[in-house]
Amino acid sequence: MTDTSVTTRDAAQALGVSQASLKRWCDRGLLPVVRTPGGHRRLPISGLVQFVRDRGLEIARPHVLGLPAPRRRSAADAETLRRAMQAALESGAEAETRRLILGSYLAGTAAVEILDDWVAPAFRAIGDRWAHGEIAVYEERRAVEMCVRELHQLRAFLPPAAPDAPRAIGGTLAGDPYSLPTTMLEIALREAGWHAQSYGCGLPTGTLVEALQAVRPRLLWLSVSTLESEQQFLADYAVLYAAALKLGIAVLVGGRSLTADLRDRMQYSAYGDNLRHAVSFARALCPPVPDAPAAPEDPR
Repeated sequence: MTDTSVTTRDAAQALGVSQASLKRWCDRGLLPVVRTPGGHRRLPISGLVQFVRDRGLEIARPHVLGLPAPRRRSAADAETLRRAMQAALESGAEAETRRLILGSYLAGTAAVEILDDWVAPAFRAIGDRWAHGEIAVYEERRAVEMCVRELHQLRAFLPPAAPDAPRAIGGTLAGDPYSLPTTMLEIALREAGWHAQSYGCGLPTGTLVEALQAVRPRLLWLSVSTLESEQQFLADYAVLYAAALKLGIAVLVGGRSLTADLRDRMQYSAYGDNLRHAVSFARALCPPVPDAPAAPEDPR
């Protein structure tokens, strides 16, 4: 679905409950509500998804909201799901890709788990097969574009960050066109409660310095998937790091092109070789404020 909110009628139909029950949940504050100019209730899709996930509920009719069926998993099928993800991506099966990514999230799997354990390994395997001539360039590029579309939808499912949440920005430098890693890190940080925003790929160093000065984030991330010139990258990166250091901004780096030798010639706050490491550093940098204890409330 493309809309970011739904009517109470569609939400009730999707959950398999009466519209009166759903409105009561809204009145009790169990579901976030926005009002149209005409005064009608609309439910943000992110709030509805979190309501379902937090309470372990089923979406009885996900097709009403344009959503895939929830995809339940067992503790033993991580490799099966990774292989299924790779097969769907390689074959251009967008509906199956959506079911694996969005359906798993709807069923309660964390976004960082989906990305770290299924999506990233699937693309490593696809990249290896492409490098060995086992799949065509168009198949690899099609897989990336298809996955990015589903990740943008996954991002819309995440709850909004608190107004006082720390801010993070990131992307890739000039010459690096790979959008998938920076998109995945944005989602992982958003899931961890940050105001995180990827600024995209191929960014000139100067404009990232301007962004640091204007936004003053707590964290800058840099994804490095490919390098045209190590010497030029190190020169550009040194300028960027110096600007971040001057402003007291932590710098998180990662990516397949950051070899141990290259990292030895760089300064940075942290290096993450997967999303969990990146999220762990972000949480250590700005520990989340614990919620006040509250008794669980039955929505019925």
